[in-house]
Amino acid sequence: MPVIVIIGAQWGDEGKGKVVDMLAEKARFVVRFSGGDNAGHTVVNHLGEFALHIIPSGIFSPQATSIIGNGVAINPAVLLKEMDQLNQRGVDTSRLIISDRAHLIMPYHILLDGLEEKWRGGQAIGTTHKGIGPAFADKAARLGIRAGDLLDKEALRKRLRFILDYKNAILTKVYEAKPLSFDEVYRQYCQYGERLKPYIQDTTDILAVLHRDELVLLEGAQGALLDPDFGTYPYTTSSSSLAGGASLGSGIACNNVTGILGVFKVYCTRVGSGPMPTELKDETGDLIRETGHEYGTTTGRPRRCGWFDAVAARFSSRINGFTRTALTRLDILDKFPTLKICVGYKLDGKTIDYFPASIAALERCQPIYEEMPGWQTPITHIRQYRELPLRARQYVKRLEKLTGCPIGLICVGPEREQTIEVRPLL
Repeated sequence: MPVIVIIGAQWGDEGKGKVVDMLAEKARFVVRFSGGDNAGHTVVNHLGEFALHIIPSGIFSPQATSIIGNGVAINPAVLLKEMDQLNQRGVDTSRLIISDRAHLIMPYHILLDGLEEKWRGGQAIGTTHKGIGPAFADKAARLGIRAGDLLDKEALRKRLRFILDYKNAILTKVYEAKPLSFDEVYRQYCQYGERLKPYIQDTTDILAVLHRDELVLLEGAQGALLDPDFGTYPYTTSSSSLAGGASLGSGIACNNVTGILGVFKVYCTRVGSGPMPTELKDETGDLIRETGHEYGTTTGRPRRCGWFDAVAARFSSRINGFTRTALTRLDILDKFPTLKICVGYKLDGKTIDYFPASIAALERCQPIYEEMPGWQTPITHIRQYRELPLRARQYVKRLEKLTGCPIGLICVGPEREQTIEVRPLL
């Protein structure tokens, strides 16, 4: 049973959706193991262009079963809307399974997300206001409601009554907001339960009977540098976005994992607040953004853009244990006469080659750049590595050396076929 974990290796939006969609053609199961609908995966295939937020990118492969794992926070309204939209475009969602252990996003989570961000003022994290953080906070505080709870209306009633009384007290007494109606929330989630009942199952039981020759893909959300433990805390997401979180968020034992694929953009982007040492607040950054259409899939916000940060990349490779990497969006650099790679930082007058844990220190880091000549010719039509321009191959080889991990795939466009296989992934 080959089990491959697919991880965004930077601050998210690396192109994981395309990579998963492509590999899913050979997969038996594709399991989303973290995050919520704050994630956005864009997939372009023979059916068109799709923006997925919570459904695994393997949903387009007819032989693959897509699983929303226990490590995902689910907004039932968003999930049902996404399912309906896919069905309307001819995508079969009957092969979707939802873990009964996955936690639900409730209306008070969304309200509190916005109210807490407003309270933070100038220190706002830049959340998507989707209720993801409050939902995971409740999970840790043992105040969550899970997908399996939708299957027992009486148990749901008792659980919701207890929790909503507590949340309404916070809404009214702390934030001076209006309380939520128990009857309205309960009725709404009972309706969600009726529609989702056929999909909610014990996914650990399903995944436990896999045959040895069946491929399983564990699909992450967000990026490794947004992990709450090892990312740029507190400007992070709320669930583990590392390879180590794949077992916890899927129920597949860690000793079954056979490979870890890290997905890197050939430059860096970030949405929201938090340090980003190579960010370009100039015409070059604007050119990367406009050429790459770097706007958030979920929020539409313009992404912060900058050169490739090899210091952060080495750190990401180390904490995830990548066995292969995929480089995406190489074609976006076609127009640039000169390319830069950050190979170190200047911190308080000293040169360092590590990624600081301290946000204050990281904010003071100035990038040390290495320059390489660009290739200035279109590459979207190329399908063989040897056919890439020499300078493009030199750039790729330099990134491979700096990240310390063999490159398996290179993407030269958004569509499935616009991919160059350098080394086998399986």
